[in-house]
Amino acid sequence: MTTLIVNGRDHTVDTDPSTPILWTLRDTLGMTGTKFGCGAALCGACTVHLDGQAIRSCITPISAAEGKRITTIEATTDGSDRVGAAVHAAWVKHDVAQCGYCQSGQIMSATAFLKLLPKGKQPSATEIDAAMAGNICRCGTYARIRVAVADAAKTLG
Repeated sequence: MTTLIVNGRDHTVDTDPSTPILWTLRDTLGMTGTKFGCGAALCGACTVHLDGQAIRSCITPISAAEGKRITTIEATTDGSDRVGAAVHAAWVKHDVAQCGYCQSGQIMSATAFLKLLPKGKQPSATEIDAAMAGNICRCGTYARIRVAVADAAKTLG
């Protein structure tokens, strides 16, 4: 039995400790907002936050998360997270999503990045590109992603 803190709630799961966080979220807890992409931590579709840091849940075992806070797209975009709400609003405003499959991972990476910025700092395009480099969008919406991240940063002031 492993106890996980997911989106502020304790969950006890009877799963092998080597099970990736992704499959525990999706298959055991029914939280399907986090997506499976490549299974090798290369595409970023499975990005969640572990104690505030963006991680790839497809390769991170639940044993690494015990006693730490896991935050998923569900909590990041529910309106209770100021930065997540700003990123989500910018995504909608700039019509970022095309097929949408990678977008939960993109939003999670963008949110983690903006939370690390000093208050009031406006990131450059180069900084945004570097922060988002681990997330692949098969539809190629990178320009809209960059504009949305910059807009969210501006909104957060």
